[in-house]
Amino acid sequence: MNGACAVARTLVGSGVEVCFANPGTSELHFVAALDDEPALRAVPCLFEGVAAGAADGYGRMTGRPAATLLHLGPGLGNGLANLHNARRAATPVVNLVGDHATFHKRYDAPLESDVDALARTVSGWVRRCGDASAAGTDTAQAVAAAIGTPGQVATLILPADVSWSGGARPAPPVAARPPATVPEQTVAAVAAALRTGEPAAILLGGAATRAPALRAAGRIAAATGARLLCETFPARLERGASLPAVERLGYLAEGAMAQLDGVRHLVLAGARAPVSFFAHPGLPGLLVPDGCRVHILATTADDIPGALGHLADTVAAHTPAVLPAAGRPALPTGALTAETAAAAVGALLPEGAIVVDEANTCGLWLPGATAGGPRHDWLTLTGGAIGQGLPLAAGAAIACPDRPVLCLEADGSAMYTISALWTHAREELDLTTVVFANRSYAVLAMEFQRLGTPADGPARRDLLDLSRPCLDFVAIARGMGVPASRANTAEGLTAQLRQALSEPGPHLIEAVVPALF
Repeated sequence: MNGACAVARTLVGSGVEVCFANPGTSELHFVAALDDEPALRAVPCLFEGVAAGAADGYGRMTGRPAATLLHLGPGLGNGLANLHNARRAATPVVNLVGDHATFHKRYDAPLESDVDALARTVSGWVRRCGDASAAGTDTAQAVAAAIGTPGQVATLILPADVSWSGGARPAPPVAARPPATVPEQTVAAVAAALRTGEPAAILLGGAATRAPALRAAGRIAAATGARLLCETFPARLERGASLPAVERLGYLAEGAMAQLDGVRHLVLAGARAPVSFFAHPGLPGLLVPDGCRVHILATTADDIPGALGHLADTVAAHTPAVLPAAGRPALPTGALTAETAAAAVGALLPEGAIVVDEANTCGLWLPGATAGGPRHDWLTLTGGAIGQGLPLAAGAAIACPDRPVLCLEADGSAMYTISALWTHAREELDLTTVVFANRSYAVLAMEFQRLGTPADGPARRDLLDLSRPCLDFVAIARGMGVPASRANTAEGLTAQLRQALSEPGPHLIEAVVPALF
């Protein structure tokens, strides 16, 4: 058995079922090995950023890693932005990165680079396999590193001669790191803080935004009066009228400061103390109010649902969580704007939907329009690196083929990884994409206003404007095999979205809306 076969068989034995691949010459022995492992589904991606983002979406929805197959340092480099998002989301991902044969590296061939250094920028675990005999063991340890709490990107570098050489054998699965139990005294200290009667807030992140933890957090908030918040961009937020409502911390520092104003006790459950996304003149970087004490109930390495459940039993033994009223917005009519588009989404959102939200400024009304809807999952831009939405949706659709996926995508962000549409079509994914075409990098126009800099010069207009020419997403999607249409009115979006959600397979709707800034 050669090293590539040992890697593939060990992946399967360790529970890895999907490989999002963009291989090159150095990875071809692994491609051949995939033919002997039908349980390991190979999904072709035309760009490494698509493979990385799809692996992120798959891992967020399953809690298990997908593998990526990337070509040397430049291939890994092409995937770094979405691997950054996966790192911030604590998603389990196993990267398999081919490299030159060990004896060839001294020649400094054109594609030679420091793969190890690149991998360390986004990976919690990096290993270079030095011999075919170690390939199986190294692979099993990579999977265990990826799925250990809280989840991370693990990168295994496979020189070409390791893949083609014999003497390898598969390795059994390696036990992953379990979550740590939060000490009793920590729970007691947080309970005491919440019982003071002083204004308090609970900031949720990681596993705290899933149903079991949300129910416990809702009980705590109902019993103590604490405000229930979650991180600005949670990796996976379960929502709907059957779960306690949780308010996302504002993206703008001013908004987050207003939400936390007056809070004297801030309890962190799977979240870190909030900071602003960027520095701005006259605004603080750390958003914890003056005079507020921060209490860490649980980190991402801990048993977050268990800690919240214990705390709920301590301070809210007989108090149920308050649930939002079920309800949907009316079907919108008239002009198509970001607000009426949100109403259309809220009115038609299917039961059990997975919503991938990279709508950016066009998504301001989406949380309110969907809060009372049926149960659904909301995946967001956790690392802030745009170009995530289309690949993330592909991974989520492959992870959950029995659930509808709705990708809400800004036009500028879509172009970063537009080739994901080809994967949507190739894999026949049940995935509807709505591209909000405001012909602008509107978030940067907003930031211009906040910075107080002149915003009407030619450079600003040239660099933030996405017209001249306008992007034709209908033509782009059809060219990649995805049925597509364009909506210019609220009624048009409603009709097209209803049809897309009722039919299997991928669809794209270009929703032409005005820019907010």
